[in-house]
Formats: sequence, C-alpha cells, structure tokens
Amino acid sequence: MNTTRPDPHPGHAALRKGRVSLPNHVYFVTFITRGRRPLFRDGDLAMAACRAMSDRRIWSDAQLLAWVLMPDHWHGLIQVGADGDLSGTIRRLKCNSAGQVRAEFPGLGPVWARAFHDRAVRAEDDLLAAARYLIMNPVRAGLVDKVRDYPFWNACWL
Repeated sequence: MNTTRPDPHPGHAALRKGRVSLPNHVYFVTFITRGRRPLFRDGDLAMAACRAMSDRRIWSDAQLLAWVLMPDHWHGLIQVGADGDLSGTIRRLKCNSAGQVRAEFPGLGPVWARAFHDRAVRAEDDLLAAARYLIMNPVRAGLVDKVRDYPFWNACWL
C-alpha cells in the first residue's frame, strides 16, 4: 500500500530542482506574498518590511544590489558571497521581514509564500540593465508614472 501523500505545492519542487547557487554570483530573485495578497499596498506595512529587509545582519555574506517591494511580491538582485548560500539568504530575508511586519501588525498571519524563483545573472548580461528593469516594475504595473514617485525600492548604485 502506497502511503505517500501528494506534494501540496508541486510547483515548489520544480523551483528547487537543480537549484545550485554559486559563490560570488548575482541572482535575480522573486518571491510572493502568501496567497498573492496585496499586503504592501498599505504603506505602513511596506515600510516595516523595507526596514527589516535593510537589516545588515541578513546580508552577512551577500549583498543586495537592487530591490523593489510590490504590493504582492518582491524582486531583488542579490550577489551571494563566498559561501554561495542563496537559499539561506532568502530564508533570513523572508523570516526577518515577516517577523518585523507581524510584530508591528499583530494578527496579520503569514506574509510570504514558501518558495522563491531565482535566475542567475550571467557574465554577459548587463547588470545595470537588469537593475533598471527590476526597479521599473511599479511603473509597468501602473502604480506610479515615474519610479522616483515609488518609495519602496533601492539600488546600490544610487
């Protein structure tokens, strides 16, 4: 008798299959809120998450090059350090930001969905072009006319 249960999140296994993070590489990372709830339409919630994501303790062996927090997801360009632990960095980022948001807004419930998507930025890719694409997300989504009017993003080149 087969007693194995089907994976309740079959897409998550596909995201993890073959995932290897390499030391000192840059990754374009995306993760979503639980149930794609637009939690960060609320400016106070978004500010709490942004403060937590800027905590230097998260980035001990990695560097956040550029990021944008959208109402229901987050994009970032992350350069992992010598340990190459992208999954650990994302785990710290999600745990720290969710904990901070829930501390300031008790009863909120889960903030982030379990998985994340990543794509290695290859040497031939234009890193600044990837950063521009990332931070233009609020404009493409129709949230603002100019990126400078959207408060929930940053890039190390500023």
